[in-house]
Amino acid sequence: METTILSKKDQNKSVQKQKMNGSEAVIQSLKAEGVTTVFGYPGGAIMPVYDALFHHAQEVKHILTRHEQGAIHAAQGFARTSGKTGVVFATSGPGATNLITGLADALIDSTPLVCITGQVASHLLGTDAFQETDVMGISMPVTKWNCQVTKAEDIAPILAKAFYIAGSGRPGPVLVDITKDAQFESVDFLYRKCSAVRSYQPEVKLNLEQVQTAAAVLNKAKKPLMIIGQGIMLANAEEELLTFAEKTGIPVASTLLGLGAFPGHHPLFVGMVGMHGNYAPNVKTNECDVLLAVGMRFDDRVTGDVSRYAKQAKVIHIDIDAAEINKIIKADIGVLANAKDALTVLTELAEQQSHQNWLDEFHHAKQNELDVLSENRKKEFSDELRMDLVIDLLSGKTNGNAVIVTDVGQHQMMAAQFYQYNQTKSNVTSGGLGTMGFALPAAIGAKMANPEKQVVAIIGDGGFQMTLQELGTIMQNSTGVKIIILNNGYLGMVRQWQQMFFEKRYSFTDIQSPDFVALAASYNIRGEKVEKQEDLNDALDRLLNTENAFLLEVKVAREDNVFPMVPTGASVAEIRLQ
Repeated sequence: METTILSKKDQNKSVQKQKMNGSEAVIQSLKAEGVTTVFGYPGGAIMPVYDALFHHAQEVKHILTRHEQGAIHAAQGFARTSGKTGVVFATSGPGATNLITGLADALIDSTPLVCITGQVASHLLGTDAFQETDVMGISMPVTKWNCQVTKAEDIAPILAKAFYIAGSGRPGPVLVDITKDAQFESVDFLYRKCSAVRSYQPEVKLNLEQVQTAAAVLNKAKKPLMIIGQGIMLANAEEELLTFAEKTGIPVASTLLGLGAFPGHHPLFVGMVGMHGNYAPNVKTNECDVLLAVGMRFDDRVTGDVSRYAKQAKVIHIDIDAAEINKIIKADIGVLANAKDALTVLTELAEQQSHQNWLDEFHHAKQNELDVLSENRKKEFSDELRMDLVIDLLSGKTNGNAVIVTDVGQHQMMAAQFYQYNQTKSNVTSGGLGTMGFALPAAIGAKMANPEKQVVAIIGDGGFQMTLQELGTIMQNSTGVKIIILNNGYLGMVRQWQQMFFEKRYSFTDIQSPDFVALAASYNIRGEKVEKQEDLNDALDRLLNTENAFLLEVKVAREDNVFPMVPTGASVAEIRLQ
């Protein structure tokens, strides 16, 4: 069946409508939006939609995950690496509630998703029917927009609106809940893509005066520092950023989610800011005279003690979300804009400059950081495998060009510090929410979106056990995800805090694990276990050179810690190397 898609220009013309039921209208709406992949799990209230999907399986591929949380994290990985909106199906009740963690994760990390949930028939709403929950009330705080559909005639316009809202402005997750009777009901289907919603302004016209003021301040700066966030990639502003940085000579630091937006090998790149960021950009945040923040939100893990953050600097904050400007750090110049538009104009107004002496300070501090950390780790863990060694070797073998998907914990911070991200959209991690169990399903979604790329999931032994059932999804779809489990036998980041701030009272952080290699084998996935440094190199080669999925368990030092570190409540200038 062919779907009629109306552009804005053609919306007032007379077009033949097509008769179909609501569930078919769902699938036709997805096709009209160019959706080719859906992640989900069937159930009673969404069954009519799955029945309609059965007839379009060649055009819209459905990935059956092993849990709804796995489905939404997979959709996040798909969206984050493709730039497209991820799509999820789930049934009512527990199916819908199992999406909530992923919705919260996607909202805080600005990931565009459209989640379609089934719901009990409209006449049963509010009766505590089987598998009924108030998914509207539950999901409202963790979605950019949500809507319940009780009539088939509303399915197409609501889904059009959902895709527009999810992907425009600052992206985010949208949930559409469709009652079972609406899925069965007949409708005259006509799809009109949405390009505007009354009272919703995803972007505003660039204020030239604001940019001119910012350019004037930057042109006079002696020690400028730029901090970039994921907003660069969401705006597809990587080229504009590179052009601007190379013209102005401003050192570029990145937030955790901004890694990859600027090439890690570039001489102007000075590392990551934040609690476990690099020494130089953290300390020099409190030494720069102008701080230019683009597409980042000054979250608490970046700023440390806000009362002592960049007080000496003029702060220029460019962001697409008005709510973020002046929310945490007072901006001397706030520019409400898409990063691509703002950087384009800012580059035109900026003077050609070099800040080599200032830049050299960063590089000297970086080398000192590496020397101190390496010496400390060698002294304490000379004969043991360490997380930093694994990540550094992986980075070299992939030339910083793989898609790295990390879970949450020590391994996540090690990957941020020691993998050199040279490609955009190559760093996929749960930033704002810090969701353990994120990496394995997200890596599946990333590989689905990028079958030609090397996708490596780096996971701790704790986080892996939260969603390990998604090995079944890898098996069923022959997904060539590479998995590295850095196993230290602890919930490592919590243990580190217990060591540093709770007098080594390791309260319930010692975790036992199954035989991961045997577990992988039960899913027909090849695996190996490495316990000695001399075996690591060849094992990584086998992991990377195997066409299919591969699981590599690396037994790393039990009590290795992640440094640098800005202790909670401290200033970024008080970052510790040990």
